[in-house]
Amino acid sequence: MFYHINGKVTAIEQNLAVIDCWGIGFALNATVNTLSHLQIGESAKLYTYEHIREDSFELFGFYDKQEKRCFEMLIGVSGVGPKAAISILSSATPEALAMAVISGDEKALTAVPGIGKKIAQRVLLELKDKIAKETSGISIGGGAAAAVPAGGSKLSDAVSALAVLGYSSSEISIVMKDIDVENTALEEIIKQALRKMLK
Repeated sequence: MFYHINGKVTAIEQNLAVIDCWGIGFALNATVNTLSHLQIGESAKLYTYEHIREDSFELFGFYDKQEKRCFEMLIGVSGVGPKAAISILSSATPEALAMAVISGDEKALTAVPGIGKKIAQRVLLELKDKIAKETSGISIGGGAAAAVPAGGSKLSDAVSALAVLGYSSSEISIVMKDIDVENTALEEIIKQALRKMLK
C-alpha cells in the first residue's frame, strides 16, 4: 500500500498529475486544489489513495492529509465514487464542504458538475449521521460538564466540521482544549484546530 509519493512533477493535466519517482511516472488523479500547489519540474509530495477493482487500478493524490481524509469520507457515502469525490473537492475545499454539511447547504453540492440533487442529499444525510456518531463521546477540557452540547453552538459546529474532515473524537478533544471558542468566529476556530492537527 502506498502512503505518499514524493518526486518530481513531470506533467499536469485536467484532474491528473504525473510524479516521477526513481524513473517511474505515477499518474495520480487529483483535485483542482492539489494541482494548484504543483509546478512542473519541481518536487512534490502527495498523500495517496489506491482504488483497486477487477478491471482497474487507480491512484489518487492529495496535497495534504485533510483533503485525503475528506475524500475517504466522501467515497464512503453510497453512490459517491472516487471521480465524484474528486469533483466535489475540486469545487469546494474540505473546510467549505464541512461547512456545507453542517449547514445542510444542498446548493453547494448541486453546483458541482455531475452531482445531482439525490447524491447531494445523500452526502449531507450520511455525513451528518457519521458526525453524530463521531462526536457523541467528545468532551472538551474533561468532565461531563464540558461535553460538547448538541447542535447549534459554535463549539458543536466546529467539532462537527472537524469530524467531516475525518478526525477522530480523541484528536478533536485534544486540539479544541486551548481554543477560545466564545470569542472566535467559527471559521477561525476550525482553522486554528486544523493548524494544530498538522503540528
